[in-house]
Amino acid sequence: MRAQDLVARAQRWSKEQPWRLFGSQIFILVRNEVRRNLFTRRRIWIYLLALIPVLIILAHVILDRNEPAGPAQIENDTQVLAGIAQVYYFRLGIFFACMAIFTWLFRGEIVERTLHYQFLAPVRREVLVVGKFLAGAVVATALFETAVLACVFLMYSRFGSAGKAYVFDGPGLGQLGSYLLVTALACLGYGAAFLALSLLFKNPIIPGVVMMGWETIAPIFPAWAQRLSVAFYLKQLCPVSLPIRGPMAIFTIVPEPISPFIAVLGLLCLTIAILALSCFLIHRMEITYTAE
Repeated sequence: MRAQDLVARAQRWSKEQPWRLFGSQIFILVRNEVRRNLFTRRRIWIYLLALIPVLIILAHVILDRNEPAGPAQIENDTQVLAGIAQVYYFRLGIFFACMAIFTWLFRGEIVERTLHYQFLAPVRREVLVVGKFLAGAVVATALFETAVLACVFLMYSRFGSAGKAYVFDGPGLGQLGSYLLVTALACLGYGAAFLALSLLFKNPIIPGVVMMGWETIAPIFPAWAQRLSVAFYLKQLCPVSLPIRGPMAIFTIVPEPISPFIAVLGLLCLTIAILALSCFLIHRMEITYTAE
């Protein structure tokens, strides 16, 4: 068969697939879910999770505005910012926010007794899973990337021209880009995990606590086991390394570093694998409002 025939057959096959329909359905689902989840009183505590470090840094800027803006102070504040991003945001804030956002995507519909409307609509369940996942990712990523951007701006703005030079003429801008990338990947990884847990368990809170424990103790396991945690890939992409302190430092196994490309690809593959599991689980899901 000639190459032109193969190309023509591939084009005909592509036109026969309902990709355009799936795309429009996903777009409508994302739009509706973002409207339903972004600006509600139920999300106030999630906003607080994102804004607590911003408020702390703002107080630091106001109270310590007369401190000398030397290179040593900028380096110290860079370490503080790294601690806020890596310890608070990537391990606590984004984790619990994703637990609230992504477990509510389907469980919220069950509590409100509206999920059967979406199951009765002419939409494939896989499309429903992808649409809800992307909506949760949009909400979580927009919220926490805004918070991280505000933290970086406030942290270096008090240094005036020295802070501006560190950001635009030094490593600051690259560090900001890395933090924004890691924030987005954290929302995707944790979000996919909690979406799957919400489909697998009626009460995903206890499995979420187990997952939190795994993310915490994973560094004491061999390198191959650490690759099954989201935090492993996030740590590889962080631009500023933090020293390991406390009792965990004795048992921590430091794996061989991997390239940023492999870290991004690995986390995306993990996310896609968990999302594929969610697409399988949604077909086994039965609506029993009386049991909730």
